[in-house]
Amino acid sequence: MMNLVSQFVLALFATMGFAVIFRVPARHIPACVIVGALGWVTYLITDYNIDSPAIACFFGACMVGLCSAVSAHIFKEAMTIFIIPGILCLVPGANIFYTMEALLRSDIEKMAEVGIQTILMAGAIAMGLLAMGAVINVVRALLSKTISIKDKL
Repeated sequence: MMNLVSQFVLALFATMGFAVIFRVPARHIPACVIVGALGWVTYLITDYNIDSPAIACFFGACMVGLCSAVSAHIFKEAMTIFIIPGILCLVPGANIFYTMEALLRSDIEKMAEVGIQTILMAGAIAMGLLAMGAVINVVRALLSKTISIKDKL
């Protein structure tokens, strides 16, 4: 449990650094930081329970997408302000490095293994954001129809 808390705090600082680098407005930085940290903790919990980095990236990206939508609604801003710094903790940068290292060492088997895992993780991040965006659009459509039906009554 203590490791999870320390990972949460470290993810807060990492996301804050990315938010500053991408020049997120100061009033949005606290929300960006929470979005990124929650995405990372979701990744860690899922990876621990399922032991699949790709599935963990999917659920982490879903959490980032959901929290970004909520933050965008609260602050009346675009979701990308919260998604971009929030998702960067999930990007498999170390795997990309290990893939290139294996390529340079001519270890084709290791390169293929790590490279495929990296591609799966990157695809899972994209699919998680896409799936959450679709769910949010469906919920918005249902809510708007419900509100319009109430107005007609």
